[in-house]
Amino acid sequence: MGNKKVGTAGRFGPRYGKRIREKVSQIEALSRKRYRCPFCDKDKKVKRVVYGIWQCKNCEKKFVGGAYKPY
Repeated sequence: MGNKKVGTAGRFGPRYGKRIREKVSQIEALSRKRYRCPFCDKDKKVKRVVYGIWQCKNCEKKFVGGAYKPY
């Protein structure tokens, strides 16, 4: 797995440069984080399904949002 400095981008090893690997790690952390549902207002229930599509695990609603954050 990745190391503490670059997180999930540690899989790239020394390739591509430190700054790019840090940005990739930040973007992946945002897209995999769980968010609050705008419909049922439950915290940490919204998860990204695919690029730009988000789904609440509580009320089962799917909605569009940003690529890496729902709003």
